[in-house]
Amino acid sequence: MLPTARRILLADCDAMFVAVARLVDPEGAGRSPFLVVGGRRGGRGVVCSASYEARTFGVRSGMPIGQAERLCPQAMFVPVPRGACSEKSAEVRTVLAEWAPVVEPASIDEFYLGLDGTEALYHHEPLEETAARIRRDVTERTGLTVTIGGGTNRLIAKLAVERAKPRPGTGGTGVLVVPPGQEGEFVASHALADLPGVGPRFSAALRRRGLINVRDALPMDRGSLCLWFGPRTGEWLYQRIRGVGGTALAESHDPKSVSRENTFAQDLAGDDEVATELVRLTARVCRDLRDDGLQARTVTLKLRDFDFRTRQASRTIDAPAATERAILPVAAELLGRLRAQRRVPVRLMGVALSHFSDGRAAPQLSLFEARPGAVPLETERDRRLATTMDRIQDRFGREAIRAARLTEPAADRGMIEEDADRGAGRSRTGRGKPGD
Repeated sequence: MLPTARRILLADCDAMFVAVARLVDPEGAGRSPFLVVGGRRGGRGVVCSASYEARTFGVRSGMPIGQAERLCPQAMFVPVPRGACSEKSAEVRTVLAEWAPVVEPASIDEFYLGLDGTEALYHHEPLEETAARIRRDVTERTGLTVTIGGGTNRLIAKLAVERAKPRPGTGGTGVLVVPPGQEGEFVASHALADLPGVGPRFSAALRRRGLINVRDALPMDRGSLCLWFGPRTGEWLYQRIRGVGGTALAESHDPKSVSRENTFAQDLAGDDEVATELVRLTARVCRDLRDDGLQARTVTLKLRDFDFRTRQASRTIDAPAATERAILPVAAELLGRLRAQRRVPVRLMGVALSHFSDGRAAPQLSLFEARPGAVPLETERDRRLATTMDRIQDRFGREAIRAARLTEPAADRGMIEEDADRGAGRSRTGRGKPGD
């Protein structure tokens, strides 16, 4: 008896940030066909998402806001509605979990579904029909549309979802499932640059060898590919162009990291204003951490200088924490280290927390808390004070109570809040270093 083929779907929310911005502001963003999400007009942030109408003018994710303005001057520019996006992402996942025994978030708007063993549950209907029913259910219950691609592995599902997207002029219907046994032919119809994991640098290296499309690379033997691109990358490419990809799915309920990043309207040059913004960012990311019921041990600080050079430093503390009293001194130490290495104007600053534990568990006291020079670990009093401040801000607004240093005029007026990541901590595009 032949083994049953794997049944893997990828549900990708269509232009999620645009869709949520329209739901949040139906009279403003909801009425603009040319919508760009990522920051205000005239800002220095980057495009997070753009409506399909704006994309016809060349606007793309990751593009500077200024460039998007020049390409599509009639567009409406709005910040990312991050809180609403997180809520909608959770809604979508809840719906998907009712259809699939395994749901693995790939990002805030992408979810892999494992439907192995559900054939009888869905009366042995084709997987494409099940995917279409899932798509309709998500739209009816969340107000968002998703595109679903499927196949026997993650690579096929990812490529299928991109081809299924209902972009104007593409003929995509929103659902595409590649039947078992047709993986190789399906992948062969793509350009090499379309493969997840083939980024700009790798794509350029392939072009130098005359390899543009997957069919160009198929005649190459494994040895040649490994000789040209290295054993690991060569083997990876040899497998992918033949439709071989990962099949393992793992249901993940907890975020890998929580972070906040700010791109400033004007570069921050003085140490005092840089330090003030660090206090502001740390307060926000600690609040995010507490909202998730988590504590973190690793603090990472990122700076992007005026010349776009990006630097970062990390430190892991002795015990998990979730308040500014424990985390801010670590972030300040990291900032001092990076500024000592290169004291230049700052374009972007980010604070990320990771290495989590459950903040609702009983705290463990550190034997080294009183050690001279040790990071001041938070106490039960610190946690109660932070929780009280959170409740006041929930009731009266974020400005109702805050650190004294933040009562001065904010340096981030006109600032673009570029990232508040509370998801799975993975790349949205899947581009980058080859691998599963």
